[in-house]
Amino acid sequence: LLQVCFIGRSNVGKSSLIRALFSLSPEVEVRVSKTPGHTKKMNFFQVGKCFTLVDMPGYGYRAPQDFVEMVEAYLQERRNLKRTFLLVDGVVGLQKTDHIGIEMLEEFGIPYVMVLTKIDRTSRGLLLKNVLEIQEFIKEKTQGCFPQLFLVSSLEFSGVHLLRCFIAHVTGNLPDVEAN
Repeated sequence: LLQVCFIGRSNVGKSSLIRALFSLSPEVEVRVSKTPGHTKKMNFFQVGKCFTLVDMPGYGYRAPQDFVEMVEAYLQERRNLKRTFLLVDGVVGLQKTDHIGIEMLEEFGIPYVMVLTKIDRTSRGLLLKNVLEIQEFIKEKTQGCFPQLFLVSSLEFSGVHLLRCFIAHVTGNLPDVEAN
């Protein structure tokens, strides 16, 4: 099966976003913890007969000691990895620790998408500033990053449907519509 994975720093809201995205898929049972860095190993969830979702442990604060070895091995060996979703906190924007994930993905030529989380927790002005900075960063400093940034709120479900549709598209689970 094709795979998609979610990666981001600790406390970026990976588990919350996965729970929101796959709320209609009972087989994807993700626990959300109050403490950052709760996910210590890669978790694999089969989404129906469509694809496998991989929830990576967070990097940065409280990252598992074997994070780099575990994640690098996964990224280098997975031929069926269709897309990686790099989550960035919408309140604080790109952090130094986010460059760990970006550098790994760029080094291995892994196609990825940046997802800005927690957009409900920031002012519009700060969100716009962070979006513009990240878009500029993508344009100037990345090769494998999809140019479209996804903005989501797991709490309010903003942007969740659009991201869900994109995941269905990249995994080949959207029916083709013939042009008239």
